[in-house]
Amino acid sequence: MSGHGQGTAPATVKDRADLALNDEFLRKAVKFTTERLRAGKKNAAEDHGNWDDWRERGRQIRLHTIANLDYYLNLFADNARANGVHVHFADTAAEAVKLSLDIARHAQAKTVVKSKSMVTEELHLNQALATIGVEAIETDLGEYIIQLANETPSHIIIPAIHKNRYQIAELLSKEAGETLAPDTQILAGFVRKKLREKFLEADIGMTGCNFAIAETGSMVLFENEGNARMVTTVPKTQITLMGMERIIPSWEDLEVMATLLPRSATGQKLTVYMSGITGPKRAADADGPEEMHIVIVDNGRSLQLGDPEFQELLNCIRCGACLNACPVYRHIGGHAYGGTYSGPIGAVLTPALKKNVAEWDDIANASSLCGACYEACPVKIPLHEMLIYLRRRKVEAGEGKLLEGLGMKGFASIMKNAGRFKTVLKLGKLGQKLVARGGEIRLKAGPLKGWNSYRITPSLPKQSFRDKWKTLEEEIRHGLQELDPAAKARMEALVKEREQEGGGHGHG
Repeated sequence: MSGHGQGTAPATVKDRADLALNDEFLRKAVKFTTERLRAGKKNAAEDHGNWDDWRERGRQIRLHTIANLDYYLNLFADNARANGVHVHFADTAAEAVKLSLDIARHAQAKTVVKSKSMVTEELHLNQALATIGVEAIETDLGEYIIQLANETPSHIIIPAIHKNRYQIAELLSKEAGETLAPDTQILAGFVRKKLREKFLEADIGMTGCNFAIAETGSMVLFENEGNARMVTTVPKTQITLMGMERIIPSWEDLEVMATLLPRSATGQKLTVYMSGITGPKRAADADGPEEMHIVIVDNGRSLQLGDPEFQELLNCIRCGACLNACPVYRHIGGHAYGGTYSGPIGAVLTPALKKNVAEWDDIANASSLCGACYEACPVKIPLHEMLIYLRRRKVEAGEGKLLEGLGMKGFASIMKNAGRFKTVLKLGKLGQKLVARGGEIRLKAGPLKGWNSYRITPSLPKQSFRDKWKTLEEEIRHGLQELDPAAKARMEALVKEREQEGGGHGHG
């Protein structure tokens, strides 16, 4: 899905990225918001103190839960049913959609109010509800904006990150039938008034699920606008769509997640609203749904269980921190990834869920493999390594490109032989004289076309580091001689120790 609304999106991630790179509004909006979120996360982590210890605690909770997922899912389902909840398991997207439509038909629903759920986006549930005459209304501000724009989310937690306030004002003005000023308070005020009527009229409330608590059969929602509380209390029927991995063992474990998620997502110490829901309305309750359904969705998630390379993918808590840290996402936004989930998590999760290397083989290449996603992840998912695994599996499946394969074989042959390496460097220095000017290569042809379209390739220096080493080594040893005896002894001991660690290979 491109950033220009519904319709046929370009076939490859490269083509979609080209569209994004030429969209100045999108690039500025995404850059501004991701930089603000990154700064907020950094400050919140530093303020918290022992952040890496908490990351490790979160990782251990998720590892334990996913390793025992069948036990905790059954425990959750039993406890939820004891609370009066109708619990359904859906193996596929089609089953999850059918269950949701059957519930809507049974309730004779005409309208559904929703609080943000990436699972419903994954299932394309809004479109499915429309086929049976049910109107689905997004109630979170960002989701409402992209629904009006007929687009898909471009960020896990900030779906309209690619739009600025002027574009949003234009959309809402069309809906209002009058010109609204591009002022945040005015725009939010219009949406609040518009949706209040929808809450009161809706037949069904529909939400996602941040965490499900196995020990009590409860589900927990994190939000900043309060819409989820309206969605889960006003309509008579509630449906929660929950990815099967969203579970944690206990409320005690939730304390760790409630510390990690908001700080990683937006830099907040605590989310504004954290709602724990345990069953439908009871006799003494003033509000709440009379009937509550939880649809637990697999849709490819169980394919990762037992896979040593991808099982940790299910540890994700959907904070979006990896998107904000990713240099690729920050330049091209979310729609360039072509699926429901974007950024590093999307680049791994989409092919994993689809189990279709041929269709999604290019998405794993939309990464610099810098590891920023791992450093940002609150539960330490090694997404950068998973991207390499995907690339390897693509080649193993016969989907690799012939020229790319030949190029890598040539690279390996050169790099494992010092003589060949020196020869290639000399040839490169001679060859670049045809295209290098002022220490730069700006040629936009062949393998340099993609790179030099957006940046400049530096030319090879006249003297390589290896060529400089003899001179540098003499300078270092001369510097050691000028040190006082004690410092000299320490330096010589350190050099000797390093040489021994290197297996006696000296200076290579």
